[in-house]
Amino acid sequence: MQLRFLDYFVALAREKHFARAAESCHVTQPTLSAGIAALEEMLGKRLVNRDRRFIDLTPEGHSILPFARQLLADHEGLRHAIDAPAGPLRGQLRIGSIPAAMPSIGFLMKALHASHPRLTVTIRSLTSREIERGLLDYEIDAGLTYLDNEPPAQVRSVPLYAERYMFATRADAPLGGLERIAWKDAAEAPLCLLHEGMQNRRILDAHLVTLGLKADPVATADSYVALLSMVSHGGLSSIVTDSHGEFVAGDPDLRVIDIVDPAPPNTIGLVVLDREPLSPLAKAAFSIAETLRLLSPLRSC
Repeated sequence: MQLRFLDYFVALAREKHFARAAESCHVTQPTLSAGIAALEEMLGKRLVNRDRRFIDLTPEGHSILPFARQLLADHEGLRHAIDAPAGPLRGQLRIGSIPAAMPSIGFLMKALHASHPRLTVTIRSLTSREIERGLLDYEIDAGLTYLDNEPPAQVRSVPLYAERYMFATRADAPLGGLERIAWKDAAEAPLCLLHEGMQNRRILDAHLVTLGLKADPVATADSYVALLSMVSHGGLSSIVTDSHGEFVAGDPDLRVIDIVDPAPPNTIGLVVLDREPLSPLAKAAFSIAETLRLLSPLRSC
């Protein structure tokens, strides 16, 4: 069996579109279609429902998809394992990160490149659920996500730091002169927040419920860059993590204010799929994470 045919099949299952799948595999669409047809002939089963376009995988296609993904991941792991005794790893390490954890990426990158200078790292901003799915589907090698709220399944984890919430607003806004702010005042301000599909928002909403409060944001987004832009230029305030608050602390036009009676801190850490053998790339990321000691996502011990 040609592994490239499995690669075509997995790409089509991911993209759900023949042209995009071919592009992701760096082949022409006829080449991809012919490879999938050859795979179907080898297995003696139809794997894809299609007419002139992709419709869906057949039941047989859905059935073999997890095994195809695992075979490709094991093949990639084998290639890296062969090179491992010769010295530092080379290749592409794929990391998914929740937006709240992005400020910690620099410390991880510095440590990774100190040990594996030939490694290329690709960072993707994902939700915690997308990270869990990405690990199970072998789309990413490691993830930075919450460990103690909606913990991901079937993973090994190492904690990196704990985050807390702060209130961000313009210095010239009505609440901009405060040194500390109560949760009630923060929740009732004109807010922009992450959308409800983000775990950080779900954690925040759950904490507000314990206080008998509810946030009703004017705007939502899936990135802190967008939130802080709306705070800076859109006349809104936000409740952000301390890591992103520290990023803008030097901006004279913005204030990042402590919240009275802060919520319990949320632990963020690195996760990899809990399997044996662990891929060399995932093992390298996990080992490096174990050496990191972060006081916050922007400060190391």
